[in-house]
Amino acid sequence: MNVKNNIQSIQISDYGYPLPDERIAKYPLPQRDCSKLLVYSKGNIDTRVFNELPACLPPNACLVFNNTKVIQARLQFFKQTGSRIEIFCLEPIVPSAYDLMFQQTATCTWKCMVGNLKKWKSGLLEKEVNVKGSPLHLQAERILTQGNTSHICFTWDREDCTFAEVLDAFGELPIPPYLNRSTEESDKTTYQTVYSKIKGSVAAPTAGLHFTDTVLNDIEKSGSKRCEVTLHVGAGTFQPVKAEQIGGHTMHTEVIEVKRESIALLQQQLGAIVAVGTTSVRTIESLYYLGCRVASGCTDMVVEQWEPYECTATLSAKEALQALLDYLDAQGASTLHASTRIIIAPGYTFKLVSALITNFHQPHSTLLLLLAAFVGDEWHRIYDYALANDYRFLSYGDSSLLMP
Repeated sequence: MNVKNNIQSIQISDYGYPLPDERIAKYPLPQRDCSKLLVYSKGNIDTRVFNELPACLPPNACLVFNNTKVIQARLQFFKQTGSRIEIFCLEPIVPSAYDLMFQQTATCTWKCMVGNLKKWKSGLLEKEVNVKGSPLHLQAERILTQGNTSHICFTWDREDCTFAEVLDAFGELPIPPYLNRSTEESDKTTYQTVYSKIKGSVAAPTAGLHFTDTVLNDIEKSGSKRCEVTLHVGAGTFQPVKAEQIGGHTMHTEVIEVKRESIALLQQQLGAIVAVGTTSVRTIESLYYLGCRVASGCTDMVVEQWEPYECTATLSAKEALQALLDYLDAQGASTLHASTRIIIAPGYTFKLVSALITNFHQPHSTLLLLLAAFVGDEWHRIYDYALANDYRFLSYGDSSLLMP
């Protein structure tokens, strides 16, 4: 049986553990960097405080941060009948580029999930709110529905307002469903990393929620380097694995952007790369396969779900990253634009990542599979330790530094 078949036959039931509801952190700690930090190094497990992270890092580490910013992607409308329709913006359609989308001033189209869709047979949804001190009228029209998503065209009557401002005024931050509570005003701050810059995610890269400016400064003082990439986290990050075997699960597509200078830094720091969160892992591991693509003459910049287990390229990580640098130079481009559906599961061979900072993930999730791919069967011992030592779990919970 080949590697791909081995991966696809993984039983998702083997990646579960008991997670009582009271262990799920419903709110963050008042001070981000006072959370617990589980340090796993060469088989040893220890408990530290997150603000001690700089002292726990390997020598000359290069930390890779996902600088995406969560948007207020959930919009509530009410029909004249009183029926509530919720529109959840997933990814831009027209225009398709995130930066252009948020600059739109009259109309735009998004791929969305629609709650209570059966109550919205036809017609426009309308809502009015004050933006910058004046009323703005927003309309939503459903253009088509494909599977469990719809294309929604938004229009508004204020040319001085961008769609970014429309979302800020109309939208609600989409906190994870497993928190079992409504979004609160405090979430607008606490559910963003302090280094978030590029709008586009519908979920936070939660390992980054523990960092403060003080910790970031201490990391630089310790001699470690910082590198930023962008992966816009989609709603699929919360999608449960319903198939019995992982081969029956379809990964969602996520947009990635990486500056040339970041790719060059990663190439220089091979062997010392510390990924901050699973989204950073998916981004920088995808770079290897994108490099293999351009080296073979392929310019379709999409990493497919099973590509790592089908790829026959024998490039080193350094060679793959050099191929990307050469590709960007030939294009006269300063930023790599691509997308990825990569699934990382036990049996995967990591190409760039040497250490990982991550939170504690849901049972039976693709994020737990990624963790198990990184530390092997030790994930059981790590999670047993966290459960026995009162660690807080999931998005607003504690974190770990994993150095196999």
